[in-house]
Amino acid sequence: MTWTTPITVRSYELDALGHLNHAVYHQYAEVARVQGFAAAGCEWDGLIKAGTAPVLLQSTINFRRELRAGDTVHVDLVLKFGASKTFSADSTITKLDGTVSAEVTCLLGLMDLTARKLVADPQAVLAGHGLDVSVLG
Repeated sequence: MTWTTPITVRSYELDALGHLNHAVYHQYAEVARVQGFAAAGCEWDGLIKAGTAPVLLQSTINFRRELRAGDTVHVDLVLKFGASKTFSADSTITKLDGTVSAEVTCLLGLMDLTARKLVADPQAVLAGHGLDVSVLG
């Protein structure tokens, strides 16, 4: 089972064509990242207080189907760690009928806020702050 959070499209998030503004897809993925980390046991505020913070390095969206006011979607979050200073945090935005509206692919790092550099092992630092990666893929 994949972790997801529901979001309902609000009228003020629409563009002139009446569908969800492209920038709001980024916001939905951000909501999933923050809530997903919390669901996996790691609050972003706690990371910041400890002197580290997730930083977005790259974000790409593949738009599939439009979203309109009142549509409810599920936004999932899947984390993937490798051997580098970066990790991926990917989200799929899916309508309730199963139609994929968008795929958001993100590359993140975990910044040491004092040194202003990425930490060498973000997975270990996040785990030290309670992140259970099994909750998020």
